[in-house]
Amino acid sequence: MKARIKSDLMELMMVPGLSGHEDLIRAEIRKKLEAEDIQCASDRLGNLISTFKGDEGPSVMVFAHMDQLGFVVRKINDDGIIKVVRMGGVPERALLSQSVILYSKNKPYIDGIIYNKSHHITEPSEKYFVPKAAEISIDTGLRSKLEVEQHGIKIGSPVVYKPQSLEMKNDCIAGTSIDDRAGCAVLIELARHLKQRKNGPTVHIVFSVQEEFNLRGAMSAAHQVKPDIAIQIDLMLATDTPETHDYGEMELGKGPGMSLLSFHGRGTLNGVIPHPSLVDLMEQSADLKNIKLQRSAQVGVLTDLSYIQQLGNGVASIDMGFPMRNSHSSLEICNINDLVSLEVLLETALSNITSEFSLIRS
Repeated sequence: MKARIKSDLMELMMVPGLSGHEDLIRAEIRKKLEAEDIQCASDRLGNLISTFKGDEGPSVMVFAHMDQLGFVVRKINDDGIIKVVRMGGVPERALLSQSVILYSKNKPYIDGIIYNKSHHITEPSEKYFVPKAAEISIDTGLRSKLEVEQHGIKIGSPVVYKPQSLEMKNDCIAGTSIDDRAGCAVLIELARHLKQRKNGPTVHIVFSVQEEFNLRGAMSAAHQVKPDIAIQIDLMLATDTPETHDYGEMELGKGPGMSLLSFHGRGTLNGVIPHPSLVDLMEQSADLKNIKLQRSAQVGVLTDLSYIQQLGNGVASIDMGFPMRNSHSSLEICNINDLVSLEVLLETALSNITSEFSLIRS
């Protein structure tokens, strides 16, 4: 299992999939599922859904987003220099001199570099200045607007960090879109297990779209499958580096995470307080498998589960995930062992959702 999850993650990170432009990564995930004889279908928004029919208990939607953050081309100058608008929470201080790719559906990728003023002509007053995202430029080596457009790039074309996936020491993995290709790799492995199981609840595995854009892409899938329970899989803020110690007790390589509170708190008054029955389920399942389950409570964090939980009569919800460092940077870091433990935890939790499993709030 560990080798499969690792391989899937490394491969998925090499496929671009900006929010709203998930065709390539959806095709890659579909290929992996169909190679296991797992049926899946996409909706009009682009969510990819596999349903595993069950014989008891409330229905469950387990989902992770397959899109990534990046940019969209907003202007191509006459000299071929490209201006972009940010898509998602791209941090300005992580941008200058980064490698990116620009791509279109029918053309090969074009490599580009985010422009950084040469050091030799940088004034002292500029040395600690970080340009705003709207001020950055991308250089592809092409010399005119016409050349750029001949390569299939035009206003609206997607741009992402150049895909990378790196093996590090102590089972750590670095890559351009661990958020949330790691979650997708876990769900692919979970789908392999669900295909072989003999009984249990109906489970809908969903690879969702547009999370980095507006957090609402998964709502389309939820409206279709109408789950009683929603389990969202995404990063948990690792707090094991010096500047993050005060934010929590989430350590890389020390097991999967469970969120007890997420709240954006910056303009969007939304978040998730998990259903108590699901908290108990995850804790008991972790104890059963001797998995250390880490806990998280964060302000400044928001997932698409925030919107799923409010559908219909309410959906019992919980955010689960894996510790990750360097969030939204060009190279994020996770530990493969946390992903393996997370998959085992999900398997166990789903097997414990029976007809007696109560979601009633008394």
